[in-house]
Amino acid sequence: MCGVVGIVSKQPVNQLIYDALLLLQHRGQDAAGIITGHGGKLYMQKARGMVRDVFRTRNMRGLPGNYGLGQVRYPTAGSADSEEEAQPFYVNAPFGLALAHNGNLTNTEVLRDELTTRDHRHINTGSDSEVLLNVLARELDLASDGLPLKAADLFRAVRAVHRRVRGSYAVVALIAGHGLLAFRDPYGIRPLCLGINEADGDIMVASESVALEGNGFKLVRDIAPGEALFVDLQGRMHGEQCAEHPTLNPCIFEFVYLARPDSVLDGISVYQARLNMGETLAQRVISTMPPSEIDVVIPVPESSRPSAMQLAWKLGRPYREGFVKNRYVGRTFIMPGQAVRKKSVRQKLNAISQEFAGRNVLLVDDSIVRGTTSREIVQMAREAGARKVYLASAAPPVRYPNVYGIDMPTGGELVAHGRDIEQVRSIIGADALIYQDLEAMKRAVRRVREDITTFEASCFDGVYITGDVDAALRAGLAAAPGEVPSSRLNLQSAEQEEPQS
Repeated sequence: MCGVVGIVSKQPVNQLIYDALLLLQHRGQDAAGIITGHGGKLYMQKARGMVRDVFRTRNMRGLPGNYGLGQVRYPTAGSADSEEEAQPFYVNAPFGLALAHNGNLTNTEVLRDELTTRDHRHINTGSDSEVLLNVLARELDLASDGLPLKAADLFRAVRAVHRRVRGSYAVVALIAGHGLLAFRDPYGIRPLCLGINEADGDIMVASESVALEGNGFKLVRDIAPGEALFVDLQGRMHGEQCAEHPTLNPCIFEFVYLARPDSVLDGISVYQARLNMGETLAQRVISTMPPSEIDVVIPVPESSRPSAMQLAWKLGRPYREGFVKNRYVGRTFIMPGQAVRKKSVRQKLNAISQEFAGRNVLLVDDSIVRGTTSREIVQMAREAGARKVYLASAAPPVRYPNVYGIDMPTGGELVAHGRDIEQVRSIIGADALIYQDLEAMKRAVRRVREDITTFEASCFDGVYITGDVDAALRAGLAAAPGEVPSSRLNLQSAEQEEPQS
Protein backbone atom coordinates (compact mmCIF):
# COMPACT_ATOMS: atom_id res chain seq x y z
CA MET A 1 0.00 0.00 0.00
CA CYS A 2 1.45 3.30 -1.17
CA GLY A 3 0.07 6.58 -2.40
CA VAL A 4 1.13 8.23 -5.65
CA VAL A 5 0.38 11.56 -7.33
CA GLY A 6 1.46 13.23 -10.55
CA ILE A 7 0.76 16.77 -11.77
CA VAL A 8 1.24 18.90 -14.90
CA SER A 9 0.51 22.57 -14.26
CA LYS A 10 1.10 26.07 -15.51
CA GLN A 11 2.40 26.97 -12.06
CA PRO A 12 5.10 25.50 -9.77
CA VAL A 13 3.90 22.10 -8.56
CA ASN A 14 6.00 21.48 -5.44
CA GLN A 15 3.35 22.75 -3.00
CA LEU A 16 0.54 20.98 -4.85
CA ILE A 17 2.36 17.65 -4.67
CA TYR A 18 3.20 18.19 -1.00
CA ASP A 19 -0.44 18.93 -0.17
CA ALA A 20 -1.61 15.88 -2.14
CA LEU A 21 0.83 13.64 -0.29
CA LEU A 22 -0.49 14.92 3.03
CA LEU A 23 -3.94 13.77 1.92
CA LEU A 24 -2.49 10.37 1.01
CA GLN A 25 -0.38 10.01 4.16
CA HIS A 26 -2.63 7.18 5.42
CA ARG A 27 -1.39 5.05 2.52
CA GLY A 28 2.25 5.12 3.62
CA GLN A 29 4.12 6.45 6.63
CA ASP A 30 7.57 4.92 6.12
CA ALA A 31 8.99 7.26 3.47
CA ALA A 32 8.07 10.06 1.09
CA GLY A 33 9.51 11.55 -2.06
CA ILE A 34 8.91 14.26 -4.66
CA ILE A 35 10.54 14.82 -8.04
CA THR A 36 9.82 17.87 -10.19
CA GLY A 37 10.76 18.92 -13.70
CA HIS A 38 11.89 22.36 -14.79
CA GLY A 39 12.38 22.30 -18.53
CA GLY A 40 14.52 19.24 -19.21
CA LYS A 41 16.03 18.99 -15.72
CA LEU A 42 14.65 16.96 -12.82
CA TYR A 43 14.99 17.75 -9.10
CA MET A 44 14.35 15.21 -6.35
CA GLN A 45 14.00 14.99 -2.57
CA LYS A 46 13.14 11.77 -0.78
CA ALA A 47 13.81 10.27 2.64
CA ARG A 48 12.37 8.04 5.31
CA GLY A 49 9.66 9.56 7.47
CA MET A 50 6.32 11.33 7.25
CA VAL A 51 5.67 14.00 4.64
CA ARG A 52 5.96 16.85 7.14
CA ASP A 53 9.39 15.55 8.24
CA VAL A 54 10.88 14.80 4.82
CA PHE A 55 10.15 18.20 3.25
CA ARG A 56 11.36 21.38 4.90
CA THR A 57 11.33 24.87 3.41
CA ARG A 58 14.84 24.44 2.01
CA ASN A 59 13.80 21.16 0.34
CA MET A 60 10.74 22.74 -1.26
CA ARG A 61 12.84 25.57 -2.66
CA GLY A 62 15.00 22.94 -4.32
CA LEU A 63 12.02 21.47 -6.22
CA PRO A 64 11.27 23.97 -9.03
CA GLY A 65 9.20 23.25 -12.10
CA ASN A 66 5.65 22.86 -13.35
CA TYR A 67 5.43 19.08 -13.61
CA GLY A 68 6.25 16.41 -11.08
CA LEU A 69 5.22 13.42 -9.04
CA GLY A 70 5.32 12.20 -5.47
CA GLN A 71 4.87 9.09 -3.37
CA VAL A 72 4.25 8.04 0.21
CA ARG A 73 5.46 4.54 0.97
CA TYR A 74 5.07 1.66 3.24
CA PRO A 75 7.18 -1.24 2.03
CA THR A 76 5.91 -4.60 0.81
CA ALA A 77 9.01 -5.35 -1.27
CA GLY A 78 12.59 -4.50 -0.46
CA SER A 79 13.79 -3.16 2.86
CA ALA A 80 11.80 -0.95 5.21
CA ASP A 81 14.99 0.50 6.68
CA SER A 82 16.78 1.59 3.52
CA GLU A 83 16.81 5.28 2.60
CA GLU A 84 17.77 4.24 -0.93
CA GLU A 85 14.46 2.43 -1.43
CA ALA A 86 12.32 5.50 -0.86
CA GLN A 87 10.58 6.47 -4.09
CA PRO A 88 10.65 7.93 -6.74
CA PHE A 89 13.43 6.13 -8.60
CA TYR A 90 15.35 7.72 -11.47
CA VAL A 91 17.37 6.55 -14.47
CA ASN A 92 19.00 8.90 -16.97
CA ALA A 93 18.31 6.91 -20.13
CA PRO A 94 16.33 7.08 -22.26
CA PHE A 95 15.37 10.76 -21.97
CA GLY A 96 15.59 10.82 -18.16
CA LEU A 97 12.88 8.81 -16.41
CA ALA A 98 11.52 8.93 -12.86
CA LEU A 99 8.87 6.55 -11.52
CA ALA A 100 6.77 5.88 -8.44
CA HIS A 101 4.26 3.10 -8.10
CA ASN A 102 1.64 1.61 -5.82
CA GLY A 103 1.38 -2.16 -5.86
CA ASN A 104 3.57 -5.24 -5.83
CA LEU A 105 5.09 -7.23 -8.68
CA THR A 106 4.82 -11.00 -8.49
CA ASN A 107 7.56 -11.82 -11.01
CA THR A 108 10.23 -9.45 -9.71
CA GLU A 109 13.02 -12.03 -9.61
CA VAL A 110 12.38 -13.14 -13.20
CA LEU A 111 12.43 -9.52 -14.34
CA ARG A 112 15.55 -8.76 -12.32
CA ASP A 113 17.35 -11.64 -14.00
CA GLU A 114 16.19 -10.54 -17.46
CA LEU A 115 17.29 -6.97 -16.85
CA THR A 116 20.77 -7.86 -15.66
CA THR A 117 21.60 -10.73 -18.02
CA ARG A 118 19.76 -9.77 -21.21
CA ASP A 119 18.98 -6.07 -21.06
CA HIS A 120 22.30 -5.05 -19.45
CA ARG A 121 20.65 -2.81 -16.86
CA HIS A 122 21.89 -2.48 -13.28
CA ILE A 123 19.50 -2.89 -10.32
CA ASN A 124 20.84 -1.32 -7.14
CA THR A 125 18.15 -2.04 -4.53
CA GLY A 126 15.68 -4.73 -3.51
CA SER A 127 12.71 -2.62 -4.59
CA ASP A 128 10.34 -3.89 -7.25
CA SER A 129 9.75 -0.25 -8.21
CA GLU A 130 13.32 0.05 -9.44
CA VAL A 131 12.77 -3.13 -11.44
CA LEU A 132 9.58 -1.72 -12.93
CA LEU A 133 11.32 1.55 -13.83
CA ASN A 134 14.09 -0.30 -15.64
CA VAL A 135 11.61 -2.46 -17.55
CA LEU A 136 9.82 0.72 -18.67
CA ALA A 137 13.15 2.37 -19.58
CA ARG A 138 14.24 -0.63 -21.62
CA GLU A 139 10.94 -0.88 -23.49
CA LEU A 140 10.82 2.87 -24.14
CA ASP A 141 14.34 2.72 -25.51
CA LEU A 142 13.22 0.00 -27.94
CA ALA A 143 9.93 1.72 -28.83
CA SER A 144 11.19 5.25 -29.49
CA ASP A 145 12.90 6.51 -32.61
CA GLY A 146 14.72 9.27 -30.80
CA LEU A 147 13.57 12.86 -30.61
CA PRO A 148 10.94 14.13 -30.72
CA LEU A 149 9.34 11.64 -28.33
CA LYS A 150 5.79 10.82 -29.41
CA ALA A 151 2.85 9.59 -27.32
CA ALA A 152 2.68 6.53 -29.58
CA ASP A 153 6.22 5.60 -28.46
CA LEU A 154 5.13 5.67 -24.83
CA PHE A 155 2.07 3.55 -25.51
CA ARG A 156 4.14 0.94 -27.36
CA ALA A 157 6.45 0.82 -24.35
CA VAL A 158 3.57 0.41 -21.89
CA ARG A 159 2.10 -2.40 -24.00
CA ALA A 160 5.44 -4.18 -23.74
CA VAL A 161 5.52 -3.54 -19.97
CA HIS A 162 2.11 -5.17 -19.61
CA ARG A 163 3.37 -8.22 -21.50
CA ARG A 164 6.42 -8.60 -19.24
CA VAL A 165 5.23 -7.53 -15.80
CA ARG A 166 2.92 -9.49 -13.48
CA GLY A 167 1.19 -8.35 -10.32
CA SER A 168 -0.43 -5.07 -9.32
CA TYR A 169 0.85 -1.65 -10.29
CA ALA A 170 -0.54 1.87 -10.54
CA VAL A 171 2.29 3.95 -11.98
CA VAL A 172 3.16 7.62 -12.39
CA ALA A 173 6.34 8.48 -14.32
CA LEU A 174 8.09 11.65 -15.48
CA ILE A 175 9.88 11.93 -18.80
CA ALA A 176 12.33 14.81 -18.53
CA GLY A 177 11.42 17.64 -20.84
CA HIS A 178 8.31 15.86 -22.12
CA GLY A 179 5.64 15.31 -19.46
CA LEU A 180 3.82 12.84 -17.23
CA LEU A 181 2.94 9.21 -17.95
CA ALA A 182 0.42 7.23 -15.87
CA PHE A 183 -0.76 3.67 -16.31
CA ARG A 184 -2.49 0.88 -14.44
CA ASP A 185 -2.12 -2.89 -14.48
CA PRO A 186 -4.50 -4.86 -16.76
CA TYR A 187 -6.45 -6.19 -13.75
CA GLY A 188 -7.09 -2.78 -12.20
CA ILE A 189 -6.10 -4.02 -8.75
CA ARG A 190 -4.67 -0.83 -7.31
CA PRO A 191 -6.54 2.46 -7.78
CA LEU A 192 -5.55 5.45 -9.91
CA CYS A 193 -7.78 8.37 -10.87
CA LEU A 194 -7.66 11.49 -13.05
CA GLY A 195 -8.63 15.03 -12.12
CA ILE A 196 -8.59 18.48 -13.68
CA ASN A 197 -8.55 21.98 -12.26
CA GLU A 198 -11.24 23.61 -14.36
CA ALA A 199 -10.00 27.12 -13.58
CA ASP A 200 -6.60 26.72 -15.25
CA GLY A 201 -6.60 23.31 -16.94
CA ASP A 202 -4.00 21.73 -14.63
CA ILE A 203 -4.08 17.92 -14.60
CA MET A 204 -3.50 15.55 -11.68
CA VAL A 205 -3.51 11.79 -11.28
CA ALA A 206 -3.58 10.23 -7.82
CA SER A 207 -4.25 7.04 -5.91
CA GLU A 208 -7.44 8.42 -4.34
CA SER A 209 -9.95 11.08 -5.28
CA VAL A 210 -9.46 12.84 -1.94
CA ALA A 211 -6.03 14.03 -3.13
CA LEU A 212 -7.69 15.65 -6.15
CA GLU A 213 -10.63 17.25 -4.39
CA GLY A 214 -8.53 18.52 -1.49
CA ASN A 215 -6.46 20.54 -3.97
CA GLY A 216 -9.34 22.02 -5.97
CA PHE A 217 -9.30 19.43 -8.77
CA LYS A 218 -12.48 17.81 -10.06
CA LEU A 219 -12.53 14.02 -10.31
CA VAL A 220 -12.97 13.25 -14.01
CA ARG A 221 -12.73 9.46 -13.99
CA ASP A 222 -10.62 6.50 -12.99
CA ILE A 223 -7.81 5.39 -15.24
CA ALA A 224 -8.99 2.12 -16.73
CA PRO A 225 -7.19 -1.19 -16.20
CA GLY A 226 -4.41 -1.45 -18.76
CA GLU A 227 -4.85 2.16 -19.89
CA ALA A 228 -1.99 4.62 -20.26
CA LEU A 229 -2.30 8.42 -20.17
CA PHE A 230 0.37 10.86 -21.28
CA VAL A 231 0.14 14.55 -20.41
CA ASP A 232 2.61 16.72 -22.27
CA LEU A 233 4.07 19.96 -20.91
CA GLN A 234 1.39 22.00 -22.68
CA GLY A 235 -1.26 20.12 -20.72
CA ARG A 236 -2.52 18.08 -23.67
CA MET A 237 -3.75 14.60 -22.76
CA HIS A 238 -3.19 11.51 -24.85
CA GLY A 239 -4.67 8.15 -23.87
CA GLU A 240 -4.71 4.59 -25.15
CA GLN A 241 -5.70 1.14 -23.95
CA CYS A 242 -2.44 -0.81 -23.85
CA ALA A 243 -3.53 -4.22 -22.54
CA GLU A 244 -4.91 -7.04 -24.66
CA HIS A 245 -7.61 -8.31 -22.29
CA PRO A 246 -8.12 -5.80 -19.45
CA THR A 247 -10.59 -6.53 -16.66
CA LEU A 248 -11.53 -4.50 -13.61
CA ASN A 249 -10.83 -6.32 -10.33
CA PRO A 250 -10.40 -3.64 -7.64
CA CYS A 251 -8.83 -4.70 -4.36
CA ILE A 252 -11.73 -5.10 -1.93
CA PHE A 253 -9.46 -4.38 1.03
CA GLU A 254 -9.26 -0.78 -0.19
CA PHE A 255 -12.93 -0.45 0.77
CA VAL A 256 -12.53 -2.40 4.01
CA TYR A 257 -9.54 -0.54 5.41
CA LEU A 258 -6.96 1.12 3.19
CA ALA A 259 -8.72 4.05 1.52
CA ARG A 260 -10.04 7.18 3.20
CA PRO A 261 -13.83 7.10 3.62
CA ASP A 262 -14.22 10.37 1.69
CA SER A 263 -12.59 8.87 -1.42
CA VAL A 264 -14.32 7.42 -4.46
CA LEU A 265 -12.46 4.51 -6.08
CA ASP A 266 -13.55 3.06 -9.42
CA GLY A 267 -16.88 4.81 -9.05
CA ILE A 268 -17.51 3.38 -5.57
CA SER A 269 -17.86 5.64 -2.55
CA VAL A 270 -15.70 4.12 0.18
CA TYR A 271 -18.01 5.56 2.84
CA GLN A 272 -21.13 4.08 1.26
CA ALA A 273 -19.42 0.71 0.85
CA ARG A 274 -18.59 0.68 4.56
CA LEU A 275 -22.17 1.64 5.48
CA ASN A 276 -23.39 -1.27 3.37
CA MET A 277 -20.92 -3.61 5.10
CA GLY A 278 -22.42 -2.55 8.42
CA GLU A 279 -25.88 -3.54 7.23
CA THR A 280 -24.83 -7.01 6.12
CA LEU A 281 -22.76 -7.47 9.29
CA ALA A 282 -25.85 -6.62 11.34
CA GLN A 283 -27.63 -9.56 9.73
CA ARG A 284 -24.79 -11.84 10.83
CA VAL A 285 -24.96 -10.50 14.38
CA ILE A 286 -28.74 -11.04 14.55
CA SER A 287 -28.28 -14.64 13.41
CA THR A 288 -25.68 -15.18 16.16
CA MET A 289 -27.24 -13.52 19.22
CA PRO A 290 -30.33 -11.53 20.24
CA PRO A 291 -29.59 -7.79 19.90
CA SER A 292 -31.05 -7.38 23.40
CA GLU A 293 -27.87 -8.97 24.77
CA ILE A 294 -25.88 -5.97 23.48
CA ASP A 295 -25.93 -2.82 25.57
CA VAL A 296 -23.76 -0.65 23.32
CA VAL A 297 -21.95 -0.76 19.97
CA ILE A 298 -18.44 0.73 19.97
CA PRO A 299 -16.16 1.06 16.92
CA VAL A 300 -12.44 0.41 16.93
CA PRO A 301 -11.15 3.67 15.39
CA GLU A 302 -11.16 4.62 12.67
CA SER A 303 -11.98 2.69 9.49
CA SER A 304 -14.79 0.75 11.17
CA ARG A 305 -16.88 3.79 12.16
CA PRO A 306 -19.30 3.84 9.19
CA SER A 307 -19.92 0.08 9.49
CA ALA A 308 -20.38 0.32 13.25
CA MET A 309 -22.84 3.22 12.96
CA GLN A 310 -24.96 1.41 10.40
CA LEU A 311 -24.82 -1.86 12.36
CA ALA A 312 -25.98 -0.11 15.57
CA TRP A 313 -28.85 1.53 13.69
CA LYS A 314 -29.96 -1.80 12.19
CA LEU A 315 -29.77 -3.50 15.60
CA GLY A 316 -31.53 -0.65 17.37
CA ARG A 317 -28.73 -0.41 19.94
CA PRO A 318 -26.86 2.71 21.14
CA TYR A 319 -23.70 3.73 19.28
CA ARG A 320 -20.91 5.19 21.40
CA GLU A 321 -17.30 6.26 20.97
CA GLY A 322 -15.44 4.21 23.57
CA PHE A 323 -11.85 4.63 22.43
CA VAL A 324 -9.82 7.77 21.93
CA LYS A 325 -7.15 7.45 19.27
CA ASN A 326 -3.70 8.99 19.34
CA ARG A 327 -3.37 10.10 15.71
CA TYR A 328 0.41 10.24 15.90
CA VAL A 329 0.92 6.48 16.11
CA GLY A 330 0.99 4.66 12.76
CA ARG A 331 -1.24 1.85 11.60
CA THR A 332 -0.42 -1.15 13.75
CA PHE A 333 -0.94 -3.97 11.28
CA ILE A 334 1.76 -2.52 8.99
CA MET A 335 4.31 -2.10 11.78
CA PRO A 336 7.23 -4.52 11.77
CA GLY A 337 7.71 -6.80 14.76
CA GLN A 338 5.25 -8.33 17.19
CA ALA A 339 6.55 -6.44 20.25
CA VAL A 340 6.35 -3.08 18.48
CA ARG A 341 2.78 -3.76 17.32
CA LYS A 342 1.56 -4.86 20.77
CA LYS A 343 3.09 -1.82 22.47
CA SER A 344 1.68 0.49 19.82
CA VAL A 345 -1.91 -0.64 20.45
CA ARG A 346 -1.79 0.76 24.01
CA GLN A 347 -0.10 3.93 22.82
CA LYS A 348 -2.61 4.32 20.02
CA LEU A 349 -5.90 3.76 21.85
CA ASN A 350 -7.25 4.62 25.29
CA ALA A 351 -10.61 3.45 26.64
CA ILE A 352 -13.31 5.74 28.07
CA SER A 353 -14.30 3.69 31.12
CA GLN A 354 -17.83 5.08 31.49
CA GLU A 355 -18.82 3.61 28.12
CA PHE A 356 -17.74 0.12 29.17
CA ALA A 357 -18.42 -0.20 32.88
CA GLY A 358 -21.01 -2.89 33.62
CA ARG A 359 -22.10 -3.25 29.98
CA ASN A 360 -22.20 -5.98 27.35
CA VAL A 361 -20.18 -4.30 24.60
CA LEU A 362 -20.12 -5.14 20.91
CA LEU A 363 -16.83 -3.91 19.45
CA VAL A 364 -16.77 -3.45 15.67
CA ASP A 365 -13.48 -3.56 13.77
CA ASP A 366 -12.88 -3.27 10.03
CA SER A 367 -10.90 -6.53 9.92
CA ILE A 368 -8.82 -8.92 12.00
CA VAL A 369 -5.43 -9.66 10.48
CA ARG A 370 -2.77 -10.86 12.89
CA GLY A 371 -4.94 -10.67 16.00
CA THR A 372 -2.66 -8.75 18.35
CA THR A 373 -4.63 -5.51 18.07
CA SER A 374 -7.92 -7.32 18.60
CA ARG A 375 -6.67 -9.19 21.63
CA GLU A 376 -5.28 -6.04 23.23
CA ILE A 377 -8.49 -4.10 22.56
CA VAL A 378 -10.67 -6.83 24.04
CA GLN A 379 -8.46 -6.81 27.13
CA MET A 380 -8.67 -3.01 27.34
CA ALA A 381 -12.48 -3.22 27.25
CA ARG A 382 -12.45 -5.72 30.12
CA GLU A 383 -10.07 -3.56 32.13
CA ALA A 384 -12.45 -0.63 31.57
CA GLY A 385 -15.19 -2.62 33.27
CA ALA A 386 -17.10 -4.34 30.47
CA ARG A 387 -19.20 -7.24 31.66
CA LYS A 388 -19.00 -9.06 28.33
CA VAL A 389 -17.02 -8.19 25.21
CA TYR A 390 -18.26 -9.28 21.80
CA LEU A 391 -16.25 -8.57 18.66
CA ALA A 392 -17.61 -8.19 15.12
CA SER A 393 -15.43 -7.86 12.02
CA ALA A 394 -16.78 -5.95 9.01
CA ALA A 395 -14.56 -8.20 6.86
CA PRO A 396 -14.43 -12.01 6.60
CA PRO A 397 -11.56 -14.01 8.15
CA VAL A 398 -8.19 -13.05 6.63
CA ARG A 399 -6.80 -16.51 5.89
CA TYR A 400 -4.36 -16.08 3.01
CA PRO A 401 -1.31 -13.95 2.19
CA ASN A 402 -1.72 -10.88 0.03
CA VAL A 403 0.90 -10.44 -2.69
CA TYR A 404 -0.53 -7.39 -4.44
CA GLY A 405 0.73 -4.63 -2.17
CA ILE A 406 -0.76 -5.17 1.31
CA ASP A 407 1.42 -6.33 4.19
CA MET A 408 -0.28 -9.69 4.83
CA PRO A 409 2.62 -11.77 3.65
CA THR A 410 2.45 -15.23 5.22
CA GLY A 411 -0.25 -17.57 6.42
CA GLY A 412 1.59 -18.27 9.64
CA GLU A 413 1.17 -14.64 10.71
CA LEU A 414 -2.60 -14.56 10.15
CA VAL A 415 -4.71 -15.47 13.16
CA ALA A 416 -7.48 -17.07 11.05
CA HIS A 417 -5.12 -19.12 8.87
CA GLY A 418 -5.79 -22.81 9.56
CA ARG A 419 -8.13 -22.02 12.48
CA ASP A 420 -11.90 -22.02 12.84
CA ILE A 421 -13.80 -19.10 14.32
CA GLU A 422 -14.00 -20.63 17.79
CA GLN A 423 -10.21 -21.02 17.89
CA VAL A 424 -9.74 -17.42 16.80
CA ARG A 425 -12.25 -16.26 19.41
CA SER A 426 -10.32 -18.10 22.10
CA ILE A 427 -7.01 -16.52 21.05
CA ILE A 428 -8.50 -13.03 20.97
CA GLY A 429 -10.32 -13.57 24.26
CA ALA A 430 -13.76 -12.29 23.21
CA ASP A 431 -17.02 -13.72 24.55
CA ALA A 432 -18.30 -13.97 20.98
CA LEU A 433 -16.75 -13.38 17.56
CA ILE A 434 -18.81 -12.56 14.49
CA TYR A 435 -17.25 -12.30 11.03
CA GLN A 436 -18.72 -10.79 7.88
CA ASP A 437 -19.68 -13.26 5.15
CA LEU A 438 -17.45 -12.96 2.08
CA GLU A 439 -20.20 -12.99 -0.55
CA ALA A 440 -22.28 -10.59 1.54
CA MET A 441 -19.33 -8.21 1.71
CA LYS A 442 -18.84 -8.35 -2.06
CA ARG A 443 -22.54 -7.65 -2.57
CA ALA A 444 -22.33 -4.74 -0.14
CA VAL A 445 -19.56 -3.09 -2.16
CA ARG A 446 -21.10 -4.03 -5.50
CA ARG A 447 -24.38 -2.34 -4.55
CA VAL A 448 -22.64 0.99 -5.18
CA ARG A 449 -21.57 -0.07 -8.69
CA GLU A 450 -23.35 -3.17 -9.91
CA ASP A 451 -21.38 -3.63 -13.15
CA ILE A 452 -18.23 -4.68 -11.25
CA THR A 453 -18.44 -8.46 -11.24
CA THR A 454 -15.09 -9.42 -9.69
CA PHE A 455 -12.96 -8.10 -6.83
CA GLU A 456 -9.41 -8.94 -5.87
CA ALA A 457 -10.12 -10.65 -2.55
CA SER A 458 -7.25 -13.12 -2.28
CA CYS A 459 -6.60 -12.50 1.42
CA PHE A 460 -10.11 -13.80 2.09
CA ASP A 461 -10.64 -16.49 -0.56
CA GLY A 462 -7.10 -17.47 -1.67
CA VAL A 463 -7.89 -16.74 -5.34
CA TYR A 464 -5.03 -14.84 -7.02
CA ILE A 465 -6.43 -13.25 -10.14
CA THR A 466 -3.12 -12.81 -11.97
CA GLY A 467 -2.87 -16.61 -12.14
CA ASP A 468 0.86 -16.77 -11.41
CA VAL A 469 0.93 -17.07 -7.61
CA ASP A 470 1.81 -20.36 -5.93
CA ALA A 471 2.87 -21.25 -2.38
CA ALA A 472 6.58 -20.82 -3.10
CA LEU A 473 6.02 -17.36 -4.54
CA ARG A 474 3.91 -16.33 -1.56
CA ALA A 475 6.69 -17.42 0.80
CA GLY A 476 9.35 -15.65 -1.25
CA LEU A 477 7.43 -12.37 -1.44
CA ALA A 478 6.99 -12.46 2.32
CA ALA A 479 10.67 -11.95 3.07
CA ALA A 480 12.80 -8.92 2.43
CA PRO A 481 16.18 -9.64 0.82
CA GLY A 482 18.34 -11.66 3.19
CA GLU A 483 15.44 -12.62 5.45
CA VAL A 484 13.92 -16.04 6.00
CA PRO A 485 10.24 -16.09 5.04
CA SER A 486 8.26 -16.24 8.27
CA SER A 487 6.25 -19.18 6.92
CA ARG A 488 9.45 -21.21 7.35
CA LEU A 489 10.16 -20.05 10.89
CA ASN A 490 9.51 -22.35 13.82
CA LEU A 491 6.65 -20.40 15.36
CA GLN A 492 5.61 -21.03 18.95
CA SER A 493 2.02 -21.37 20.10
CA ALA A 494 -0.49 -18.65 19.32
CA GLU A 495 -0.34 -17.51 22.92
CA GLN A 496 3.41 -16.89 22.62
CA GLU A 497 3.57 -15.45 19.11
CA GLU A 498 0.06 -14.74 18.01
CA PRO A 499 -0.77 -12.90 14.80
CA GLN A 500 -1.97 -9.35 14.80
CA SER A 501 -4.49 -7.06 13.25
